[in-house]
Amino acid sequence: MVRLMDQNQEETETQKLTRILSKLQELYHFKREQLEKLKDEIEKLHELITELNSIISTQSFMTADQMFSKLLNESKISQKDYFNENVSVDNLQGTSIKRKIFSKEKGSEEKLLCILNFNDFKDIEIKFLHPEKQKIKEISEDFRNIFLKGALIKIKEENPNLKVNYDYYKDTDFIEYIKIFNVNSIKEYDLITEKVQELLASEK
Repeated sequence: MVRLMDQNQEETETQKLTRILSKLQELYHFKREQLEKLKDEIEKLHELITELNSIISTQSFMTADQMFSKLLNESKISQKDYFNENVSVDNLQGTSIKRKIFSKEKGSEEKLLCILNFNDFKDIEIKFLHPEKQKIKEISEDFRNIFLKGALIKIKEENPNLKVNYDYYKDTDFIEYIKIFNVNSIKEYDLITEKVQELLASEK
């Protein structure tokens, strides 16, 4: 009789362990399904980030309203004054708009190629992150046709005070910095950004 009870007890314990195992297996498979869904979501997020990085190459991080709000906080002048030609240049000192241009090569990680800073709504500084690889030269046909004729000469016709300086990478003739002075408007900054992006695409 005792032996029979022991067998029944063993069977009961086995059943309990079997139920626990079954629940653990269910939980395991459930978690695996969750993980697969998370992987899909992460992949979609990565695609969105990649798309946003592409947009950044031609646009500012901020919308126009956000940009002006930021500038208002920094310079403490009213929003309507940004459209007033009589606003003092001193009121715009300290403002800065930064744009970044990334590579767009498929199948490889995007790299930051260039940073453009528009300072005080007056001067633009363009920095090429890899001048030794980009090999941008003043004498190159692409530089003349795309950047000079496509942007600077057009702006110069309307803005004769525009000035440009180049800084070169170490002891080479590869351009590392382009500094543009006496810029009149955000539209000129937009055109310069567009042509720098086009120039970098042509130099691959």
